[in-house]
Amino acid sequence: MVTKKRKRRESFGAIRQRSSGRYQASYVGPDGERHNAPQTFDGITDARGWLAVQQARILDGTWSEFDTARAEQASKGRGLTFADYADDWVSTRTNRQGDHLRPRTIAEYRRLIAGPLLPFADARVTAITPDQVRAWYSSMIEAGTKTQAARAYELLKSILSTATLDGRIKVNPCQIRGGASASTGKKVEPPTAAELQAMIDSIAPRFQAAVTLAAWAGLRYGELTELRRRDLELVDAGDGTRSIVVNVSRAVVHVPRTGFIVGPTKSEAGVRSVVLPPHVNGLVEKHLNENVGRSADSLLFPSAGGSGHLAQSAFYKHWNPARHAAGRGDMPWHALRHYGATRAALAGATLKELQTRLGHSTVAAAMRYQHTAGRDEELARRMSELA
Repeated sequence: MVTKKRKRRESFGAIRQRSSGRYQASYVGPDGERHNAPQTFDGITDARGWLAVQQARILDGTWSEFDTARAEQASKGRGLTFADYADDWVSTRTNRQGDHLRPRTIAEYRRLIAGPLLPFADARVTAITPDQVRAWYSSMIEAGTKTQAARAYELLKSILSTATLDGRIKVNPCQIRGGASASTGKKVEPPTAAELQAMIDSIAPRFQAAVTLAAWAGLRYGELTELRRRDLELVDAGDGTRSIVVNVSRAVVHVPRTGFIVGPTKSEAGVRSVVLPPHVNGLVEKHLNENVGRSADSLLFPSAGGSGHLAQSAFYKHWNPARHAAGRGDMPWHALRHYGATRAALAGATLKELQTRLGHSTVAAAMRYQHTAGRDEELARRMSELA
């Protein structure tokens, strides 16, 4: 039997290893306050050595609250690396509602810090210059990673904006105009009605309703794969027909090394009820009868085992052949959401109605999904009627 090795507890002070791999040492002084080392250490031995020196100063009476505070103030920002500051920034960052970042967001930020922003890792926060930022950004663009460059630059700018507010640096070195809005220029083209039908016909039967709901209800992947039987409501329309209402109140995300996490939708506006167009009711009801468990908590689209959430990698083994069968190998899954928005717009939905149906916080966000294919011809026809 393998015995788990217990973590050693320091006889004086405390040492923790940061996500960057470096060690941070701290201790509680005679003043009752916790004091951190002015820098992090490559190895735990160095961290323990620093703690030993501080303990010796306390024991021989040479420790001074004033000298310690002055040393800490002098080292504030000056000896702090970007990797360490970014690690604390991610750990303590809150959103507009005052909540800590969601696990998926934290994972994405840490990926960017350990990936595209790695060139800044060992740089002192106070030493990062506009020239260095521009050179780094230019190399990212030249490598053809415009979207990645924009996301990484936006994060870098946010982190250093906080450093500015903290008084660690005087001016944010991120001064690239439009740096956070770089685009690949690729336009997401939603499928045509014929292409959508070809995908539905080609995909495995147990996923036909998934494609249908994503397209006609405008659901995000995480919203779709967290839907349960109780989230679909059959409503009597009063004329002998029934409507299916999709109640969206949760989403699931997969966080590397953590697993699936169920939480709120992308925004508060994401909590919504979407009525499906009647022509898809039959397919959805058939799916409920043949592929979904009887429990109210049964997932509509579970993993192959039937008990867990459906990973994108597993689903894409079915999705890729389907989109190629429709001649749309270029089309991302998200384009189905564009399809639903476009159809709603062509049916006469206002921007506010689109915003509500798609679960967007702002009208501006909903506007991105308004594809006008076919709309101009309709407007021209109506203009002719008024001539």
